[in-house]
Amino acid sequence: MKLDSKYFDAIRVKGKSAAAGAKPKAPVCAWEGCDEPGVYKAPLGRDFEGQYLNFCVDHVRQYNKSYNYFSGLNDDAIQKYLKDAMTGHRPTWSMGRNGSMPNGTRSGRAASAGARPRDPFGLFGEEGARGPGTRRPKVRPLEKKAFENLGLEPGAAGEAIRRRYKDLVKQLHPDANGGDRGQEDRLREVIQAYKLLKQAGLC
Repeated sequence: MKLDSKYFDAIRVKGKSAAAGAKPKAPVCAWEGCDEPGVYKAPLGRDFEGQYLNFCVDHVRQYNKSYNYFSGLNDDAIQKYLKDAMTGHRPTWSMGRNGSMPNGTRSGRAASAGARPRDPFGLFGEEGARGPGTRRPKVRPLEKKAFENLGLEPGAAGEAIRRRYKDLVKQLHPDANGGDRGQEDRLREVIQAYKLLKQAGLC
């Protein structure tokens, strides 16, 4: 760019006025009867976030000594505020397998795609919500072993698993055997096998 260009001369600042060089004047101190410049900001109050009062240095110190953000609140409201402050005043819900979100939907494993929907009224029969003509999922080795421990064929229906489990518990429990504890290991295997099949959604 040429320094002697007519365009350069047109945008060049001609000179500074006295008013342009002066600093903006500070507001007067908000303390009653004080005429000092109020260059220090102090918060206005709990319900006026983002709004401030301007004080001089002496009066801002006095104001801050007596300022209480929680004035007018009872102890329960203060504790609730402090608890909410830990999460930034955002809504939270419990986590885990049985936790529920604010809209009522379930979280965790219960909401996973592999979980079988419950059929409390038996509308879909023993096959559950899979519908007729669909294949059951492939039985994994641990599930196959659990079926063997219950004395059932792999892929047995949920009602058959529950019925077999109840029968075996009645047979093997020491209370049913007159206190004989010789079958406790077998009873433990049956209980673990049933729990595994139940967690897999097969009964």
